[in-house]
Amino acid sequence: MNIIDRIKERALENKKTIILPETEDIRTLKAASLVKREGFANIILIGNNKEINDLAKQYDIDLSNILIIDPENSDKTDELINEFYELRKSKGMTLEEAKNIITTNYLYFGDMLVKLGYADGLVAGAVNSSANVLRAALQTIKTAKDSKIVSSFFIMDVPNCEYGADGIFLYSDCGMIQNPTSEELVEIANSSAKTFKQLIEKEPVVAMLSHSTFGSSKHPDVDKVVNAVKMAKEKYPNLNLDGELQADAAIVPSVAKSKAPNSKVAGKANVLIFPDLDAGNIAYKLTERLAKAKAYGPITQGIAKPVNDLSRGCNEYDIVGVIAITCVQCN
Repeated sequence: MNIIDRIKERALENKKTIILPETEDIRTLKAASLVKREGFANIILIGNNKEINDLAKQYDIDLSNILIIDPENSDKTDELINEFYELRKSKGMTLEEAKNIITTNYLYFGDMLVKLGYADGLVAGAVNSSANVLRAALQTIKTAKDSKIVSSFFIMDVPNCEYGADGIFLYSDCGMIQNPTSEELVEIANSSAKTFKQLIEKEPVVAMLSHSTFGSSKHPDVDKVVNAVKMAKEKYPNLNLDGELQADAAIVPSVAKSKAPNSKVAGKANVLIFPDLDAGNIAYKLTERLAKAKAYGPITQGIAKPVNDLSRGCNEYDIVGVIAITCVQCN
């Protein structure tokens, strides 16, 4: 059983309601139908009922018993408009602007349903950019009280791999923070460790990655990671974390024995924290393509309620996987 199948089983134990706002996209409708068939979540689609059903019929997709909410005629629309206005009026938003956004932008309508407890989470990004998905979430649902920053991660499921947690890794940040500071790397590492334990149900072993291992190279980019490691060990002493480590030293025991023999993390890492977005994004795409790995994400961490982004190159099965992860995050 792969990791997503295990996560689906957990989602089934405590079924959540997830919103899919990108109903103009056929992949979204296919994913909704698949989730309904598997039964691990309730789905709400946002949009015009006739347009959605016409598109579904065109592709022979069964959407029976899936709730569709149209902002144009929903009995919740006025409540969402007023609540959104209250959230944003200090930023200069007028009631008319709030009405226009809530009734025409399905991301905002869906996020406000989550904000007010009508649903548990939202998944989008097959059509919208990451910036649009996250902007809507942060303007409505906002950052979790125990999180200093919002970051993203991928769950990487690498077949026939003896490294990590039997081939399972968490990569972060691969989709949001372009060039994190040392302080931000600390918070990304802490959030990622908690996420790994929640989703994978195994102990996180966190490697702060660099092109250097324990001083093998000198550069300000290395210094940033070195400082982050020092700060993380002081701030989160119970976190099983070390660095700076090159990727091979982090995950391969034989290399770790040579490059970092005294590290309790080297050769055992399952949570990989990248020094910048370039490194993280390149690494996950190479792992996905060259190692034939399944990449689930980018998933967000640090938002008060789960709102998750998708790669615009995703298929319906990727969306189903992210929905399952979102369900478990709701717990």
